[in-house]
Amino acid sequence: MSAQETTGPQGMTGAQGRAGAQGRAGETASAADRAGDSDGLENLARIGLLAYGLVHLLVAWLALQLAWGGGGGEADQSGAMATLAQSPVGKPLLWIIAVGLLALAVWQAAEALHWRSGLRGVGRQKKKALQNIAKSIARAVVYIALAVLAIKFAVGSGKSSSQQQQEGTAGVFGWPGGRFLVGIAAVVLICVGANLVYKGVKKTFLEQIDLTKAPPSATRLITRLGQVGFPAKGIALALVGGLLGYAAITFDPSKASGLDGALRTILSAPFGEVLLTLVAVGIAAFGAFLFARARYPERT
Repeated sequence: MSAQETTGPQGMTGAQGRAGAQGRAGETASAADRAGDSDGLENLARIGLLAYGLVHLLVAWLALQLAWGGGGGEADQSGAMATLAQSPVGKPLLWIIAVGLLALAVWQAAEALHWRSGLRGVGRQKKKALQNIAKSIARAVVYIALAVLAIKFAVGSGKSSSQQQQEGTAGVFGWPGGRFLVGIAAVVLICVGANLVYKGVKKTFLEQIDLTKAPPSATRLITRLGQVGFPAKGIALALVGGLLGYAAITFDPSKASGLDGALRTILSAPFGEVLLTLVAVGIAAFGAFLFARARYPERT
């Protein structure tokens, strides 16, 4: 008997142990696939995409108000949640949004597990699996954070996203190497923003949606929405990252003012009203694209 097939203390050979481990990994991957393909989860994810789209539309509306002096609230996710909370049906709607966003998070977690089998590969296959797992985890974290924000506003304890980011940045500054970590986060946000702009220009966002059953007119409209929406959101995120980087350079957490601060930075530029209006229209287009994804979903 070879060394690879020696019997363990419980009478199982090494080969049998490896086979059992592979079988369990396969079962986990199959369970993840079943979760990701479940009709119930897909329907909840559709609700989540609609909810995420609605948040973007509200942020766009708040940005337009900011551009033309019609509002004093924050033009970010917390401002959108606060706007909903003030409406007659706002609190029930916030709970629906929270459930939908949590479903999106579960959907992305299932995607991460689905790609885990690719880690056993080599070269490009392993690299692709790592990239997709990282993207799925990052999206899940974003959806969970937004769901928690929606719940807080639903129960009346929500507060400004800018304030939370400033407090969080101040807390990280107190860690060993905290300034460096904030700088890394800033670079990541800028890279994510640049990637969104790239997706909009190259139209790779079409990989996120299944338009095989969509009529040609709908395909053209959805493509235009993505071409406008992805670059606009990318610019906004890159500015958020720039402000976070400025906070790291100056060691001043108040500079990390989030999306609201980024939009106000655009407003303070020459022709700021026009520029902010263009960004607001783009963010609205991104929200509309999410509505289209809910209609024609394709897992990413």
